[in-house]
Amino acid sequence: MEAITNLSVRVVQRYLPSAFVLAVILTAIVFVLGMAASGESPMAMAGYWGEGFSSLFKFGMQMVLVLLTGYVLALTPVMQSLLTRLTRQASTPRQALLLTIVVSFTCYYLNWGFGMIAGAILAREMGRRVAVHFPLIVAAAYGGELVRGPSSSIPLVIATPGHFMEDAIGIVPVSETLYSVWNIALTLGLLALLVIFFMLQRQPSRIARFTADNEAVDDDAPGKGGGRSFSDRLEHSRLPTLFLGLLAAAYLVGKVVENGVSINLNTIILVFLALGLILHHSPAAYLQAAERAVGAARGIIVQFPLYAGIAGMMTHADLVTQFSEAIISLSNSATFPLLTFLSAGVVNFFIPSGGGQWAIQGPIMMQAAHALGADPAQTIMAFTWGDGWTNQIQPFWALPLLGVAGLSARDIMGYLLIWLVISGVTIAGTFVALSVFG
Repeated sequence: MEAITNLSVRVVQRYLPSAFVLAVILTAIVFVLGMAASGESPMAMAGYWGEGFSSLFKFGMQMVLVLLTGYVLALTPVMQSLLTRLTRQASTPRQALLLTIVVSFTCYYLNWGFGMIAGAILAREMGRRVAVHFPLIVAAAYGGELVRGPSSSIPLVIATPGHFMEDAIGIVPVSETLYSVWNIALTLGLLALLVIFFMLQRQPSRIARFTADNEAVDDDAPGKGGGRSFSDRLEHSRLPTLFLGLLAAAYLVGKVVENGVSINLNTIILVFLALGLILHHSPAAYLQAAERAVGAARGIIVQFPLYAGIAGMMTHADLVTQFSEAIISLSNSATFPLLTFLSAGVVNFFIPSGGGQWAIQGPIMMQAAHALGADPAQTIMAFTWGDGWTNQIQPFWALPLLGVAGLSARDIMGYLLIWLVISGVTIAGTFVALSVFG
């Protein structure tokens, strides 16, 4: 296993292009496929790309704010102190890997946006304080991203009365999908395998360390001393950020009282924003931390629209429909969940948006499941796991983590490629066992 992983790391380091170049390559592949498989003209494909280009602007901005507000929160003196205490619990590379994996996996399970930032920040601090190979621990932090937990949108939608496919498949409760015995066992099994896989990795002879200087913000450095103007005093006063932070916190408390706890991207952004504002000592300190965080978001800003363009071409050229129908033609009631998992994984590589992919591919697959007599709950979870599985080698979802860590995709993808195979065999084996033993 160690030899295979080392080979994968070397090959990926040498041949994998940057995340931006990979997005351009995928754009070219889909552009050609649209002409070859669907008979579309170059101008039509260009039109589809342009129509899709702006479709992820809202989601892209949400991701930028998740990264920025989470990063700024991590730079507060209080959070730096907490992270220091947490990382002191690990004194060896294996302890650092174990703690990072368990914490990040748990956070991903609760909410993938929270897990992305929490895992990245923890890996970053571990890399600073423990003699662990930094790309290895960042890859370990990202490995849990494939887990499908309570915030998984597809099973939640199907369990909601009035969803857009209710007439065809009815309501499928989460007790049969997310909280089924087999799915919980699969989740725990993947956590165990993730720990085992990364704990077995030997430290390279040359350890890449996180060597950046301590990034805790010096809240009082600018503008100290006598003779400050009113604007300077206000800029370095705690009152403006404290007021805004408490305002955001009051809104969140009101929403919880009114509607109960509901975790989504907007909630996470507001929580990070409120805590960051309250824990930083002044507007100047907050903006100083934000300046550091903005650079980490450049990959999201540039690349999310490119994947939206790819999704536009895939959708309007009917490439997703053609691929799904080809999978259906090869299926029967026993093999359909397995092939659904694999097909969702393939499509996810080109359309890395679970909701967008489900809107296009989901109705086709669920209608086929009904016609073939396949279990609808298993089909839904097969699609859900497939949607998360290939995120391991899709830099799109790793961009926030890579931004915080300051690494490129090729630094971690060698490890994640092997983890993709291990997790894929485990998930696929689960669906095969379900079809055999019911």
